Amino acid sequence: MVVVIVSTAWLATFFIATQENWQYGQESQMTSSNHPSRRAVVLKSGLLTASAVWASMSDVWAQSAKASNGKPLVIAQIVDTSQSQQDVSKDFLIGARAAWQDINLKGGIRGQKVTHLTVETDGTVASVQQAIGTAQNNADCVALSGSVGDRVATQVSQASSRGVLTLAHAAPWLQSSDSNIDDRTFPIFAPRQAQIGYALKTLSVMGLKELGAVYGSTQEYAAHHEELERIVAELQLKLQTFQPSGNLRLLGQKLTPATPAVLLFLGGTPELAEFTQGLHMQARQRYIVALADVNLQVLKDMGGVHDIPIIATQPVPLGTAALPIVRMYRETLSRLFDEPPTALSLAGFIAARYTSEVLMSVNAPLTRQSVLAAFQKRSSLDLGGFRVSFDAQRRSGHFVTQSMLSRDGRQIG
Repeated sequence: MVVVIVSTAWLATFFIATQENWQYGQESQMTSSNHPSRRAVVLKSGLLTASAVWASMSDVWAQSAKASNGKPLVIAQIVDTSQSQQDVSKDFLIGARAAWQDINLKGGIRGQKVTHLTVETDGTVASVQQAIGTAQNNADCVALSGSVGDRVATQVSQASSRGVLTLAHAAPWLQSSDSNIDDRTFPIFAPRQAQIGYALKTLSVMGLKELGAVYGSTQEYAAHHEELERIVAELQLKLQTFQPSGNLRLLGQKLTPATPAVLLFLGGTPELAEFTQGLHMQARQRYIVALADVNLQVLKDMGGVHDIPIIATQPVPLGTAALPIVRMYRETLSRLFDEPPTALSLAGFIAARYTSEVLMSVNAPLTRQSVLAAFQKRSSLDLGGFRVSFDAQRRSGHFVTQSMLSRDGRQIG
């Protein structure tokens, strides 16, 4: 009973905190038949078809800008288009594309246009190695920016630490807290550990005493259960753990009345959709707290939510915030793409803007060496209210907020 009361209070607090910005979040967006549309590639079943998504947008996204001296300035972005990561990568890439196109429309980097080179992978080690080679062997490529999703970002960072990659690796979607950051990798987003800590501290302040942890896969359990158990112990919370059984829908159906009302889900969007479809059969109301790899917009499109409030942590400002970076993002996205604002595309936008700011600070010809030296200063930056400030572990991931997909399907925050 205590948990149910606390959870309801949490939802009420969340609604009040975001009510002021809700009207802004309902702004109409510009649309155009020439813009790539997510809705055109969402199948009736709710599942995304990767080949249709990437093929339909490749022509629109192609850029071949050159500097006045005829030498291209190339920024490469390695993306994971595999089934499990496409919902994360697609939105992140949309935000990055919007940022680079806007930068070029406004004169590029000190008058030099940027060629944004997207290198797709299927997430396998061999594919990522080939993508790294594509960027590394392109003599005009001065940096990598916004590697996504987490597994690909981790593999690229590991290649950098082994010396396989010698380019600056800026603003990767590096969710892993365990990765050792070398002197060529520059993460600016809060890792999974910080997101979990933020979510649990918020809930503990609200009076929560008991929590359930649901893992979307055996890999998620192996990677994160020890860290989660440590954080829960520090906050003096009671934890019930539900290991993946191979059938998340069945797991959702089998929860008993003794299961905590608040469940922390560690996994991706497809896994959460499957779990909530089973959880919908339960008579008891429950609330799910997810992490940044869950795409609330795609979750809604996939039909995974049935009267179950979903609270998602994110390492970027709220999409309805009045911060300059968020206003710039929303205006740019509505002008260049027929896409709804999401936390992941905002992250991609911020990743590109951070990269461009560092490039703008280089007081020398833009080469791999001069660009890497500029990043290695790890200077503090204020990107329109999103602060980048690196710590002793070479990370700048301290910013965490939360959004909610309400019971009636509205995304708040």
